Amino acid sequence: MAKSNYSENAYLRLVFNAGTITGIARDAASPVTHLEVALHTADPGEGGLQTTDEIVYDGYQRKLVARTEAEWLVSGSNAIPINDIVFAEMVTGAGGNVTHASVGDGFNNIFYRGPVTPNINVIAGVRPVLTGLDWFASGQNSVITEE
Repeated sequence: MAKSNYSENAYLRLVFNAGTITGIARDAASPVTHLEVALHTADPGEGGLQTTDEIVYDGYQRKLVARTEAEWLVSGSNAIPINDIVFAEMVTGAGGNVTHASVGDGFNNIFYRGPVTPNINVIAGVRPVLTGLDWFASGQNSVITEE
């Protein structure tokens, strides 16, 4: 069974903008206020966690992005980060070739994952950046889509 356009948009607003689905979903007690964006050296897969194939280097940490309309543009069945997502520069560590990124809940669970194109070769002196609207709009990466 396919979702309606309303359902797709409502779910994305729930996840990315901390919205509610009237009569269905809300967490008034202690909702997660930020989503975590992680970088991966391979596709973590549908059953993977944010720790699956996550890049490793000194200073790397997942980026917290607030679940607000100021940080995520939800339009129709798409969610797009408004601002660049800038990670720490690699000084030392294993590094690697970033091929995928994921958006998760802060407990290692992945909501969405997708390819990073072109890949980012993280070596000493490189600061990985997922460029906001320009990057997604240019077609260099998949827009987060609810289907």
